[in-house]
Amino acid sequence: MSIGIALLVASCTSNGAAPANAGVQWDTISGVSSGTLLRLDSAHATPWLSARPLDIWLPRTYDGKRKHAVLYMYDAQMLFDAKVTWNHQEWRVDEVLDSLIAAKTILPTIVVGLHNGGMMRNFEYFPQKPFNTLKSKFSDSTMADIAMRYGSDSTFPVQSDKYLQYMVEGVKPLVDSTFAVYTDKSATAVAGSSMGGLMSMYAIGEYPEVFGTALCMSTHWPGGFAPNEEIPNAFEAYVAEYLRPERVGKIYFDYGTETLDGMYEPFQNQINEVLLNNGFESEKNWTTQKFPGAAHDEKSWAKRLHIPFTFAFAKQR
Repeated sequence: MSIGIALLVASCTSNGAAPANAGVQWDTISGVSSGTLLRLDSAHATPWLSARPLDIWLPRTYDGKRKHAVLYMYDAQMLFDAKVTWNHQEWRVDEVLDSLIAAKTILPTIVVGLHNGGMMRNFEYFPQKPFNTLKSKFSDSTMADIAMRYGSDSTFPVQSDKYLQYMVEGVKPLVDSTFAVYTDKSATAVAGSSMGGLMSMYAIGEYPEVFGTALCMSTHWPGGFAPNEEIPNAFEAYVAEYLRPERVGKIYFDYGTETLDGMYEPFQNQINEVLLNNGFESEKNWTTQKFPGAAHDEKSWAKRLHIPFTFAFAKQR
């Protein structure tokens, strides 16, 4: 870690005191076009999940003095550098955010990049409460199919509740005590696509006091890799009970029309009806947007990323 970055991190602690996590080793990672990417070593253990890296992206505006909003994003492996991703695509998070901040369109914001567990990804990102309502024969078959597509001949336990604990009890206190950030929910958002979109929805449903906005892109309502009724119905019931305007803040959904996104529109329309019935107001505390021609990939998400980012953190002029 460079001395400059070390000073920036250390300067974020209150009253000039040494941070409680002073022994944590942050490394500066190359590959971003704008701002600075820090990484906590992959050997960093967590009592909730298997050991994995933790990424923090700081925009050019970050000086360790002025407080920034915080955006928690799933699938950190895919956010910043196409040279190291499995499909050679990226979200272009650093470029998009820095341009929005420079234009004073949104609040200055840092990103917390949350790594998935590889072949365990769908099991970490499948919302647990809806999963627990599925019939075991159906869920066993669906999970076996998911595992096979991820190259495993065995399934894993669904761990989305533990993943949220990791975020709320492990990562957020570390971020809040290390960096100059606002800690209230109005300046804290969570974002992801596909299964990460489901997890963003689930995060705000389970922790509405922590996350003020959920950005759910190309939300994978079928849960598996073929259309079905059981899983969308379970998610619909969860949304009806937990995503109510008196409980949660703002919610953004979107979807494309090509590749895997081509399945989503009827399921998303059902969720839209539930949100309307719950009292959400379109373009106020909720929006759903359709992007004709957009596929289920990082290039498509990168092209429209400025829209959910602005929905979350639009700067009052």
